[in-house]
Amino acid sequence: MAPSGARPHAVSEEQRPAPRSEERPEAHSQARSEGATPHRGPASDGGRDAAQDSGQGAHAQGSPSATPERSGRSEPAEPSEPEPSEPAEPPGPSQEPTPAGDRERGRDRDREEGDDTIPLRMEQLIIGAERQYTPFQAARAAGVSMELAARFWRAMGFPDIGQAKALTEADVLALRRLAGLVEAGLLSEGMAVQVARSTGQTTARLADWQIDSFLEGLTEPPEPDMTRTEVAYPLVELLLPELEEFLVYVWRRQLAAAAGRVVQAQDDAEMVDRRLAVGFADLVGFTRLTRRLEEEQLGELVEAFETTAADQVAAHGGRLIKTLGDEVLFAADDPGRAAEIGLRLVETLGADPMMPELRVGIAFGTVTTRMGDVFGNTVNLASRLTSIAPKNMVMVDGAMRDDLTEAGLAPLSEKAADAREPGESGAPAYRFSLQPLYQRPVRGLGIVEPWLLTRRQT
Repeated sequence: MAPSGARPHAVSEEQRPAPRSEERPEAHSQARSEGATPHRGPASDGGRDAAQDSGQGAHAQGSPSATPERSGRSEPAEPSEPEPSEPAEPPGPSQEPTPAGDRERGRDRDREEGDDTIPLRMEQLIIGAERQYTPFQAARAAGVSMELAARFWRAMGFPDIGQAKALTEADVLALRRLAGLVEAGLLSEGMAVQVARSTGQTTARLADWQIDSFLEGLTEPPEPDMTRTEVAYPLVELLLPELEEFLVYVWRRQLAAAAGRVVQAQDDAEMVDRRLAVGFADLVGFTRLTRRLEEEQLGELVEAFETTAADQVAAHGGRLIKTLGDEVLFAADDPGRAAEIGLRLVETLGADPMMPELRVGIAFGTVTTRMGDVFGNTVNLASRLTSIAPKNMVMVDGAMRDDLTEAGLAPLSEKAADAREPGESGAPAYRFSLQPLYQRPVRGLGIVEPWLLTRRQT
């Protein structure tokens, strides 16, 4: 009965010019809002996707068959709406055809639609594609198994989303690229997962830092009625291409440096297990500071510490492996560079009255490198030396001391230093002094002979 009576009623409504111009936009906006979800999916998969989604219950309300039923019920309801209320709507928005009025209406629309639309708009701006795939559909479009796709996504740091339609064409292309490297034999499946994990972990921290420290300071609303989101959206739109190109530049530079170190390795074993000087720098009494300082002050202190440490490590030929809030881990290819970095950290941070005291421990030996991190007994020993080092001092192990003396950077003893004439045999003057401390047992590492490293006075 309802479908057969709908057509005559619709014809009679169109013969009345006054309501026609007002009812059709309303019906169009209603149909658009109700039918937005089905139009996101690819047309070629429409039938199969609807069958799959209806079986899982995730998108039943967005299936194409649901829209005609709702529109069929809504048409008979049109005459019941009171006509006097219809003319009361146009005077509001129609009186503001200016850009300022359009902008104000856009803000009102965003507030009415809710906060859920804001992150979706920002996501689409950054990724450059709309959500249109479930994980199953994305894996199928990329030509990989769902199991392998899930491994890649988890390695990149993305959570499980069930079968929600939340993936884009960019996700499909990423899966296809990784799977293509495996199929071509350039990477094993395990290596491809490692690439995904290392890239995901690094960029996740980078993204968090940029949002927290960068965008937050640039998105203060210039007008009282503006929200931070209204400022952030155009700012991201302008900065995104520039930051993307800069990220690729820095990555290429770092990749070139890492490749150079691998080429210089003597054999395949040195590419993974190498002899490095590894050092930790640790702020003293940081736990007490967290209870005394406010969060903003604590954040500024940690940022100043990490920035200074990163600058000193990079300037003197080392590599910053990672930061842990009150501690940094660095490495260098030779002990001389590591010793200079350790002393520079103590001297630079010690000169800042707002900075806590610092302990530095450095060990030299074989290190296993994985995904930009370092592991092994040498790393553990450097950590132990840091915990027992005096405040604002640098402590090294016996292997580090032996290499420094063999390289002529430090004397075997103060007697040997005094006996050598300046410029003897064309050798440069000693740069460092080493003072032996009492041997002590270190849990898991046996007896350790620590040495106190200082800069030699000239």
